[in-house]
Amino acid sequence: MKNTIKLMTTILLAGSAMAPVVLAADTEGGTLTSTGKVTFKPNTGEGSVTPPAKPEEPGQPVFPWDPNKPGTPNPGGQGPLSIDFASSFDFGEQEIVSKDMDYKAKAQLASDTELPEGEVPTQEVPNFVQITDNRGTEAGWKLTVKQDEQFKATKKANKDLTGAVITLGNANFYTHSESAAAVGESSLDLTPGETVTVMAATVNTGAGTQFVQWGTEEGKDAATSVNLFVPGSTTKYTDVYNTTLTWELSDSIENTEV
Repeated sequence: MKNTIKLMTTILLAGSAMAPVVLAADTEGGTLTSTGKVTFKPNTGEGSVTPPAKPEEPGQPVFPWDPNKPGTPNPGGQGPLSIDFASSFDFGEQEIVSKDMDYKAKAQLASDTELPEGEVPTQEVPNFVQITDNRGTEAGWKLTVKQDEQFKATKKANKDLTGAVITLGNANFYTHSESAAAVGESSLDLTPGETVTVMAATVNTGAGTQFVQWGTEEGKDAATSVNLFVPGSTTKYTDVYNTTLTWELSDSIENTEV
């Protein structure tokens, strides 16, 4: 810095000794603006299935296992508004007793990387449902579930698990988007044949990938948050009982209560 100052001083002194100081003309130049542009449109759905991810860890993919097939779960839906994944519930093998009982669904088995075909993952995470809204409107949506019918015996014809009730408890709601997360009840009882709202997004919320998860990884309740109550008075046969849950995602938010 000192050398620069000395050089400038020397030039000025030399200039003043040789000739009058002449003011420089205004520097020519100026400014100019340009623009950038990007246009987004709704995802058309062609090959656009959003793979499952960990609700509590944005950007972390997860490869879930379906315990009731068993194997790879049903593929998620395509389109700008889609159900990407829904856990199936396995309440295990139980002894027949004649008293009221609560049975807990096992945690969702999953892996952080895709495993070879037939290999069963060992990582346990909470059961969850994932949806994606890529419509680009933040117009809202709702997710419902219906237990299509009561648990039915596989071998014994026309024998139901009378009075059995599934409860989805300890619900937590997550988003991997800056758009606000959807909301819902913390606990829901399922009645066969009836549709209930699991979570919903109002206008200006719910864009991107959204989740409902029963229990949390940190809370260690992944294997205790989905419950099956079976009355002691219900006759149980030595058999496997099954039911089907139908999850439905709708762009209609009228008469939605959460």
